[in-house]
Amino acid sequence: MNKPLTIIARIEARQGKVDRVKAALLKLIEPTRQEAGCLQYDLHQDNETPEVFIFYENWESRALLQRHMNSDHLKAYMEEVEGLVASFTLNEMCQIG
Repeated sequence: MNKPLTIIARIEARQGKVDRVKAALLKLIEPTRQEAGCLQYDLHQDNETPEVFIFYENWESRALLQRHMNSDHLKAYMEEVEGLVASFTLNEMCQIG
């Protein structure tokens, strides 16, 4: 059996845009957790730097992750936060130990 694909997505909101970005991110949780292949989809906010959000995700496969990346709710999120996000980084990882 293949190991799940782990995703670490780091989103940093622009100054003064934290509440709007956070609201948009929270809307992603429920529909994404219902998607085929989603094993875990948890949102975190940095305690010291509230502009920084991290999604910790686990997916059954890269193909199912790609389906998520093309989902309507993710496209709606991208439109909603256009110009509100200072940086976005996505790391695809596999557990090794």
